[in-house]
Amino acid sequence: MSLCFSCNVSSLNSPKYQSHKAHFYSQFINQIQVNSLSHSLPSFPLNSSLPFKFSVKRINPIRASTPTSVEATQSSFRNKNPKDINILVAGSTGYIGKFVVKELVNRGFNVIAVAREKSGIRGKNSEEETLNQLQGANVCFSDVTKLETLEKSLNDFGVSVDVVVSCLASRTGGVKDSWKIDYEATKNSLVAGKKLGAKHFVLLSAICVQKPLLEFQRAKLKFESELMRETEMDSGFTYSIVRPTAFFKSLGGQVELVKDGKPYVMFGDGNLCACKPISEEDLASFIADCVLGEDKINQILPIGGPGKALTPLEQGEMLFRLLGKEPNFLKVPIGIMDFAIGVLDFLVKIFPSMEDAAEFGKIGRYYAAESMLVLDPETGEYSAERTPSYGEDTLEVFFEKVLREGMAGQELGEQAIF
Repeated sequence: MSLCFSCNVSSLNSPKYQSHKAHFYSQFINQIQVNSLSHSLPSFPLNSSLPFKFSVKRINPIRASTPTSVEATQSSFRNKNPKDINILVAGSTGYIGKFVVKELVNRGFNVIAVAREKSGIRGKNSEEETLNQLQGANVCFSDVTKLETLEKSLNDFGVSVDVVVSCLASRTGGVKDSWKIDYEATKNSLVAGKKLGAKHFVLLSAICVQKPLLEFQRAKLKFESELMRETEMDSGFTYSIVRPTAFFKSLGGQVELVKDGKPYVMFGDGNLCACKPISEEDLASFIADCVLGEDKINQILPIGGPGKALTPLEQGEMLFRLLGKEPNFLKVPIGIMDFAIGVLDFLVKIFPSMEDAAEFGKIGRYYAAESMLVLDPETGEYSAERTPSYGEDTLEVFFEKVLREGMAGQELGEQAIF
């Protein structure tokens, strides 16, 4: 079943918030600090067999005139006013997706937000809650993992599409889920969008695909290559691939623990990696810039937040300074993770069902040691200087907010691996 709605409700206070994806190793740190263990794997198949039991009146219909055929969209959408541009957003209820929807709506675009009937962490949000969360957008409940279902949903909606923005990302990073979401579902959004006339595709990818050692990175790269090939076959079609660095949320996992007197945990000497973190609002703004920005056409766009690159050691020092406490660090040898991964890789050969557990270990190890910065092709080293900065929000201000208000709204959900 596919249902389409429009919502126009009172404004919500969006909590400030990654792939991108949150840093999985922060949850490993929580285990070290509080000796607690949690593990969750999501499975939210849409129940398309349920009958439609109610009707909804479209409150805020799309204002752009609906062409009688897809050919009517062939003229450049960049010559239109935002109010006449229809943007399809896939992954609209995800961590970054909901901020992208809000930013596009605020800029006056007509937004068609595709969402699951049960969205959010572990599918806890009802349709009504999703409509409230995506206020100002036209919400289409469908299943991006099933191309036929998605196409029918959008055809029933009855409008053309100018631009597709995909914020889809695997919630777990598991092997099968990565290919199902980061590749297949994202490709479905491209195919469905193009059939409705889309001439531009904005992809939210991740900076870590530069050094692909994980399944979700390989899945993202495969789609990126196919997206770029699409422009070679269709000269009238363009793309923008956005590769953000670390998200604030992924670096906030230790704030409340340190506030409560726990040590700040880091791997090695705390200088194994660095990043230029970006806030969800700033990233959403950059993604929205890609819709009409001609300087972003057919470009791969790494992007970080303002200021210098920060190592875990510097992040910890910043946190202790804000708390007015003497630094208290717990340095964990990276070899511990290497040993754990070796054990898991061995067990997978005996118990194939453990492949996701082994992958999660590799994800944790990757984020503990690899910088979220541009990889200099000439030197093979990560470069802060080559990593562009955007926006105004800083990690220090984010830490201050978390110290005051806690991490409510910043839950890792299915990304809580350990």
